[in-house]
Amino acid sequence: MSLNIGMVAGEPSGDLLAARVMRGIAAGAEPGRCQGIGGPAMLEQGFEMWHPMSALSVFGYVDALKSLPRLMHTYLDVKRRWMRHAPDVFVGVDAPDFNLRLELQLRQAGVPTVHFVGPSIWAWRYERIHKIRAAVSHMLVLFPFEVAIYEKEGVPVTYVGHPLAEIIPMQPDRAGVRARLGLDPGARILALMPGSRASEIKLLAPRFLQAVQRLQVQDPALQVLVPMVNAQRRDEFQAWVRQYPVANLRMLEQSSLAHRPASWDALEAADAVLVASGTATLEAALFKRPMVISYVLSPAMRRLMAWKSGQKGPLVPWVGLPNVLLNDFAVPELLQDDATPEKLAQASWKALTDAEHTAGITKRFTQLHETLWRDTPALAAQVIISQARQGAAR
Repeated sequence: MSLNIGMVAGEPSGDLLAARVMRGIAAGAEPGRCQGIGGPAMLEQGFEMWHPMSALSVFGYVDALKSLPRLMHTYLDVKRRWMRHAPDVFVGVDAPDFNLRLELQLRQAGVPTVHFVGPSIWAWRYERIHKIRAAVSHMLVLFPFEVAIYEKEGVPVTYVGHPLAEIIPMQPDRAGVRARLGLDPGARILALMPGSRASEIKLLAPRFLQAVQRLQVQDPALQVLVPMVNAQRRDEFQAWVRQYPVANLRMLEQSSLAHRPASWDALEAADAVLVASGTATLEAALFKRPMVISYVLSPAMRRLMAWKSGQKGPLVPWVGLPNVLLNDFAVPELLQDDATPEKLAQASWKALTDAEHTAGITKRFTQLHETLWRDTPALAAQVIISQARQGAAR
C-alpha cells in the first residue's frame, strides 16, 4: 500500500528539509507518494509538484501585500484538490502563515496534519499556540527546548534534531575548503554575512564594510569572504563596496558542490564571522566559528513588528540562535544603535585573534552540535507514516 502524502514547502530551506524527509519515508516499509508545493530538491526525490515553492516566496510585509492575489490563488487551488481527494496525511514544512491556515482546514476535514519546524513562539507571538493546537495533529521540532513548550500546551510533539547538524561535518575541514577556493592556508579570514534580503544589505552592509576598514588598519592582510545568495544581492552589496572599499574582498556565489550553499564555503574557510541574525548564525555555530551577531531594523519595520506581535521585543534576551540554544551570551550581539562600525570591529577583532575565546567557543559549539544531531529523516518519517496510517484507516 502506498500512502498519499500532501506536502507544502515554501522556501529553499524547507525544500531541503522536505527532501530529506521524503528520503526517510521512501526508506520505510510503506513508501508514500508526495504531492503539493515544493522545490527542486523535492522533485529529485519524486515529488509531484502542483505549484513551485516560488509561488509562496515573499520578502517582507510589503511584498506579501503585493503577492496576496497569487498566494490566495495557490492556497485555494491546493485546498480544493485536497478537499476533493483527501491525503492520508498533510505535512506543512515551515511557512507557518500559509501552512497553519491550510492545516486547520484539512484537520477539520479529518486529515491528520504534521507541522515540521515549530514557529518561534518562544521569541515572538506566543499567542499563535492556540492556532497551532487547533491546526496541528503532531508537531516536529528542531530544538530540544521546544518540546516542553508544546507538551505544556497539549500539542503532541517530537524532537527530531536539526538536519543541518547531520549535514555539516562535526570536524570542519578549513584547510580543504581553502585549497579548493585557492585561498592562502595561513591567511586570517573573516566571513562577512550581511543577510539575504535587500533591507538587510541596505542596513548592515555599510556598517559591516566600515568595520572591515577598521580591522584592516590593524591587519592590512585580512581576507574577507562574502557569500551571495543571488545576483541581485551581489549587485546591491557591490554598490556599498564602491562607497566603502576594502582590500582582499572576495564574493562567493553558489558552491561547485551540489546543494552546498556558498555560505558554507565562507564559514568553513573563515577564522571568524560577522553575521546578520538568522539561520546563518546556527550554521556558523555548527562550523564551530567564533562570531559577532548583528541586526538593524528600520524604524518603520520596528513599529510594524511591534504592532503585529504585540511586543516591543523578543520574549528571550537573545536574538542569535546559538545564544538562545546555549541559554547564554556565548557570542556578542550588537543590535540597532549598538551596531556601530567601531563596536563591530572591536568584537570581530576579538573573535579573530583571541585564541582562548576561540577554544572555549569551539568546545561549546561542538557540544551544541552533538545535542542537535539526530537521524532527522528517519525520526520525522516515523511520525508522518504513523499519522498517515491513522488517516488511511479513517
